[in-house]
Amino acid sequence: MAASIFSKTQFTILSILLTLTLFFALGAAEDGFVRAMDRKLLGLKKQKFSHFRFYWHDIYSGKNPSALPIIQPPKNSSKNGFGVVSMIDDPLTEGPELSSKLLGKAQGFYGLASQTEAALIMAMNFHIMQGKYNGSTLTILGRNNVFNKVREMPVIGGSGLFRFASGYAHASTHKFNPSNGDAVVEYNVYVLHY
Repeated sequence: MAASIFSKTQFTILSILLTLTLFFALGAAEDGFVRAMDRKLLGLKKQKFSHFRFYWHDIYSGKNPSALPIIQPPKNSSKNGFGVVSMIDDPLTEGPELSSKLLGKAQGFYGLASQTEAALIMAMNFHIMQGKYNGSTLTILGRNNVFNKVREMPVIGGSGLFRFASGYAHASTHKFNPSNGDAVVEYNVYVLHY
């Protein structure tokens, strides 16, 4: 009988300890719909800082363009094209030549968002297709004043190996053809990720 009571007491103490452990490990409910999390439960280890360099090929010309205008503003409504929106599936290559190694695709859209200057709103995912990061994406969302030598846009997140990513991208025009709109832009992306 004494062994049975001792087992019940042990079981009660063990249950309380396990409940407290789970409570602190998973995080206490802070507001009913949100709770603090232990990053180790998601497999998040030490944060890394990485630099990626791509050449972004925005191609309007030829039989298979990677950029298409999808919205045109009404005629005579803007002197500089304010309101034009293009959808992209642009190659990201290792070097400035389109024939260099394909590292991924920039998929998304951009639009001329200023009435007074050539400033774009850029919303795109860099979908990586090579090496360790194959299948992962980095998400860029920001302002791109295309006539500045170097433009900075924030990295606002990512997927796969870039979950919880943050950082910034520097874009600098390598080549631009004003007759057809084709451009090659060097992107240097600096990312904190796990």
